[in-house]
Amino acid sequence: MDFSHEPVMLAECLAALDIKPDGVYVDGTAGGGGHSAAIAGRLTGGRLYAFDQDPDAIAAAGARLEGLPAQLVRANFRNAATELAALGVEAIDGALLDLGVSSHQLDSARRGFSYHADAPLDMRMSQSGPTAADLVNTLDRQALADILREYGEEQYAWQIAGKLEATRAEAPVETTGRLAEIIISAVPPAVRRKQKNPARKSFQALRIAVNGELDALSEGLDALFGLLNPGGRLAVISFHSLEDRLVKQRFKGWATACTCPPELPVCVCGGVAKAKLVGKNPIVAAEDEQERNRRSRSAKLRVIEKL
Repeated sequence: MDFSHEPVMLAECLAALDIKPDGVYVDGTAGGGGHSAAIAGRLTGGRLYAFDQDPDAIAAAGARLEGLPAQLVRANFRNAATELAALGVEAIDGALLDLGVSSHQLDSARRGFSYHADAPLDMRMSQSGPTAADLVNTLDRQALADILREYGEEQYAWQIAGKLEATRAEAPVETTGRLAEIIISAVPPAVRRKQKNPARKSFQALRIAVNGELDALSEGLDALFGLLNPGGRLAVISFHSLEDRLVKQRFKGWATACTCPPELPVCVCGGVAKAKLVGKNPIVAAEDEQERNRRSRSAKLRVIEKL
């Protein structure tokens, strides 16, 4: 089990959190513990709570965090408020989310996240609950098309869903390789020639659906922001437009004072901003990191500070 991949924008994340040595911090997506270890390593008197729902990640992060002022919590970060309350923690000074699927999950064929290797069609980050195979083999064409269109922004969602429905009538779709073949066969030949792998968007969509990623992100943002002390910061790394749009809109809402309709000539709501944006634009990885670490190329880091 190898979780030794380079954490994305590590220096930028540490700077964004503006870590106080005696502060309380949350890494909501511990993964292999790269970000977590760096945060905990800067604490003297403070404490880090590292969350992850993947038992593989918890095992790897546990080894990385040994001897540091950190505690692992096997749970989704959407439940941060409840989990921390059970540990006697009512407020924090900062939180980091590194969203999406980890390099380990993609590289471990048995987890069923990748179309690069044939494996059981799983995609569960928590390794519990319904699998991608369950969705593909039980949902009707409309429900499947909705998932592919909404979470993968897939132009040929209806055609792919129809091909899946027809194929599974003969035999269940149980492996990543078979799923990729069906998706590729459902798109026009010109798309197959133009795109490196036409299955990419559909695999992303199914992964998001299996893990309830966007709902978890929405709930997790609210939970973590609610826990922040004044001056505390929330930093989020996203890897695709759906995540980034959600984070951007939520941050904008917290940083906006007036919520009156634009047609009103003066403010009547008396609103007060709850936070301020740290930087107008998202932070992206430096060129040398993008060359070293392919995963960093699509990453966007947004930061907000609670008032």
